[in-house]
Amino acid sequence: MEQSKQLIGIKEYIAIVILMIGTKLSDDTPAILFEQIKNAGWMAPIINGIIAIIPIYLLMKVVGNYKDKSLAEVTDHLFGKFFGFIILFTLLVVAFCATIVDTAIYTDIIGTMYFTKTPTIIIYGILIVVCAYGARRGFEQIGSAAWTVFPYLQVSLLLALILSIREGNTAFLFPLFGPGPWEIAKESSLRLSIYADFFYLFLFFPLIKSKKDFIKGTWLGLVFIVLNIAIFMTCFVFLFDYKTIMQLSYPYHEVIRTISMGFLTNMETFFLPFWLIASFVRFSIYLYINALLIGHLFRIRHFEYLIPSLATLIVFLGLIPESPTFTIFNLKEKILLIATPLFFFLPVLMWVVAMFKGEFKHANKKKRK
Repeated sequence: MEQSKQLIGIKEYIAIVILMIGTKLSDDTPAILFEQIKNAGWMAPIINGIIAIIPIYLLMKVVGNYKDKSLAEVTDHLFGKFFGFIILFTLLVVAFCATIVDTAIYTDIIGTMYFTKTPTIIIYGILIVVCAYGARRGFEQIGSAAWTVFPYLQVSLLLALILSIREGNTAFLFPLFGPGPWEIAKESSLRLSIYADFFYLFLFFPLIKSKKDFIKGTWLGLVFIVLNIAIFMTCFVFLFDYKTIMQLSYPYHEVIRTISMGFLTNMETFFLPFWLIASFVRFSIYLYINALLIGHLFRIRHFEYLIPSLATLIVFLGLIPESPTFTIFNLKEKILLIATPLFFFLPVLMWVVAMFKGEFKHANKKKRK
């Protein structure tokens, strides 16, 4: 397997982190959280963010212990070729399934909310072709594109936030703890994998200019994402009430279709382009991750050549569900539940194995020399 040796800086890396994970506030992830926790659904990203500190910190301790090694190489080193292959293959299956489900969801959003007369296969095809082109250009180009679109996306989100607050009702936020503190904590922790993308970011550890940039960028990205998702989910309740949200598959898009600014009523025409570009960047990263893992597992040096074939397979599999709005919603919830233990316990296991094998002591000795 061979990766591009061109490195990216902290600003491009933070933009990738935020676009890769923060854009989940615009799909059906908020609806999944609200379904279980009702009007207190906005607390789930905060609770999950606090819990996610543990696996992310442990991964930093383990992966950061090795110079110029990615998560995949560290996994092979700690667990050996056989068990390393099983673990990485499991990560690939989860990533691949998540990519199929998420691209199908975004295709459904575009088709049901904006381009209702356009055939699904055309929308899906265009989405994947653009993302495959971006992924094929390499990690550095994805980072540049992410940083370019990031400021415009944040400005559009801030505008949507201001306009939605103006039209909201604070009474919808109460009772503040919804079904109760215990229920909130339990249901939130079961869906910790909304932040599982942080796990896959460690595949890019050697492609960031310095270890310091990677660590700082990851923590800043986590804080920014938690605040972004929590604030916007609060606005969803503020504007619609949780009973209405539970009937909406894509609350963010309902918000931008509802808000107005003076004589400007069709505000979605302003927000849609930035959301689309952010979505292209997000799925370019997903395709790149899938190709990278396949390349590592099967010793394919130029894994970027796999991206077009991988993209084609994703389209065919993503078109299988007959009622995507409901079928894929249930599939995504199952993926979140299945991936949560993997995201939490695998970093713990890696840290324990590294401790048992004395990897941290060896690293300290090398530093002293």
